[in-house]
Amino acid sequence: MYTILNEMTKINQLELKKTQLNQWIRKQAEKMGFDLVGIVPADPPKLIDRYREWLNLGYAGEMEYLHRHFPLKQDPKNLLPEVKSVISLGLNYYTVEPDAVRKLDPTRGQISRYAWGEDYHDVIRKRLKRLVKKIEKRLKRETKSRVFVDSGPILERDYAQTAGLGWIGKNTNLINWQKGSWYFLAEILISLDLGVDVLPARGSCGSCTLCIEACPTDAIVAPNQVDARSCISYLTVELKEAIPMDLRPGLGNLIFGCDICQEVCPWNTKSQPTSVKEFQPRKGNLLPKLADLIGITQNEFSQKFKGSPIKRTKRRGLLRNVVVAMGNSKDPSMVEPLQSAILDVEPLVRQHAAWALGQIATPLAKTILKKKLQNEKNIEVIIEIESALQIIESENIKD
Repeated sequence: MYTILNEMTKINQLELKKTQLNQWIRKQAEKMGFDLVGIVPADPPKLIDRYREWLNLGYAGEMEYLHRHFPLKQDPKNLLPEVKSVISLGLNYYTVEPDAVRKLDPTRGQISRYAWGEDYHDVIRKRLKRLVKKIEKRLKRETKSRVFVDSGPILERDYAQTAGLGWIGKNTNLINWQKGSWYFLAEILISLDLGVDVLPARGSCGSCTLCIEACPTDAIVAPNQVDARSCISYLTVELKEAIPMDLRPGLGNLIFGCDICQEVCPWNTKSQPTSVKEFQPRKGNLLPKLADLIGITQNEFSQKFKGSPIKRTKRRGLLRNVVVAMGNSKDPSMVEPLQSAILDVEPLVRQHAAWALGQIATPLAKTILKKKLQNEKNIEVIIEIESALQIIESENIKD
């Protein structure tokens, strides 16, 4: 009997130490600005079968790396053999839009909130490494660990949901019942057995379908199921080639990412502005004039978007998005900058500029297209020019 009681006492003391350490970790994370913290055992992700099905349906589009990384995602031990716990964290990036009126101006480009400021990967990764160092200092020993911010082969929303940070909504974003969904998620895989320390989970999407109804390209094909091939965030950031012609009108003036499914979410009425200074809007990243971006050189692009998530699109991708937005504006004042864009060194930009001129369909647009057709060598661009001219001809636009 004494032996059993002694063992129970040891177990209780061990659990108390875990609880105290977890409370300390949570407090340190909060001091670093993290709004959400939860700790769970490093078990295989619960939603791996659903993720496999999503990949098999082809919904990942051209993101082939997701298929390559699938074996790694099946178990966190594939990433860190010594891992025993996953610390899941959320950092608020919500920033108030200073000028909602300009957002409606079709000659300005909308950029997703997460890209208004500094690159969040760098900002958060530094904090995660600092937190690991603090844990090791408290324990007076080194640990085995790895940190991830959005880009690692780990099902981060799965672990965040398990840790009580929120639930995965119908738009597939993680939603917290108190604070909404404007969060960057991050994880620390660590070789410490920290047990379980989860947040009290509440809330659900219920019967709400606002995000599904609001999506301009119908990318939310079912609750909790997004076809990336139609998602504006994918089309403007991840897709490296031509945007399918039938999806271009749905982009409106969105030139990098999309926030629509979060903006309409009722849970985000509770969102509070972030205190992280690095996420405050950079000058020029908030509703830039489309025409001002057309003439940007490679050197200017590299300088302007250094340390910004926008650099991911590269110059050719951003200008592709910009000329699509110009076409969607239907504004005749966009024809002049498009005249420059259709001469761009990148065929991808010329291709979409031709489409945009066809959408605006003025006599000058027709003249520009006919002139460019005479010396264009790229077959994809030629096809777009001919298609644009057919549209203009159907509207009986004179030269």
